[in-house]
Amino acid sequence: MTDPLTKPVYQRILQIARLIPPGQVATYGQIAWFEGHCTPRMVGYAMAGLPAGSDVPWQRVINSQGKISPRGNLSSTMEQRFLLEEEGIVFDAEERVDLQHFGWTGPDPAWLAENGFAVGIPYRHNTRKRK
Repeated sequence: MTDPLTKPVYQRILQIARLIPPGQVATYGQIAWFEGHCTPRMVGYAMAGLPAGSDVPWQRVINSQGKISPRGNLSSTMEQRFLLEEEGIVFDAEERVDLQHFGWTGPDPAWLAENGFAVGIPYRHNTRKRK
């Protein structure tokens, strides 16, 4: 087992994000939950700071409403949607992804333990409908 706190927080965030499989999405809050020592905003900063051609599937990280978080550059938002749709992710009329259907359940608890992350209560996507 390794101690994740020996790595910078952004490395730990990206380590988790790399596990999100094609055809599934995770939320900023979900990744922060698994990382255990950061906020959803920090996850957003980590995704925004990735260089072009990164091996991190940044497009699979969306907000807790199941939406793509707008960026200053409309083309990157459109690119994210295109990449998700290419993976089979479906958006509804309100431009939301059904997290109950496409939401990632997270890393295997054994992986978390092996990599020094806390293993506890499983993450559950918010199921209440938002207006």
